[in-house]
Amino acid sequence: MFVTPAFAQAAGAAAPSGGAAFLFQLLPLLLIFVIFYMLIFRPQQQRMKQQRAKIDAVKKGDSVVTAGGLMAKVTKVEGEILELEIASGVRVKAVKATLADVTPLGTSKPAND
Repeated sequence: MFVTPAFAQAAGAAAPSGGAAFLFQLLPLLLIFVIFYMLIFRPQQQRMKQQRAKIDAVKKGDSVVTAGGLMAKVTKVEGEILELEIASGVRVKAVKATLADVTPLGTSKPAND
């Protein structure tokens, strides 16, 4: 005959059961979450906190960039409302929450540097 008989394999080692098996299945997911938190979420939260502190500390004379792209100089701060000078003699009002960046007075670099 051309067909050989098939024999049953011997029983292998039993899979771990109970809490140990659950822990080994959950461990990679926990590890991935910790890595994402340390490399992505935590640094982003720190940058947002620094940005919020910089915007809250804006004062007269600072150069700002609004979320709409306007570059201006702060001429007056009234709580959450700022008066910005976008050109010589042209002043507009803006809300602090619309600021994208703040450069404190005297820290700007020369254009040809």
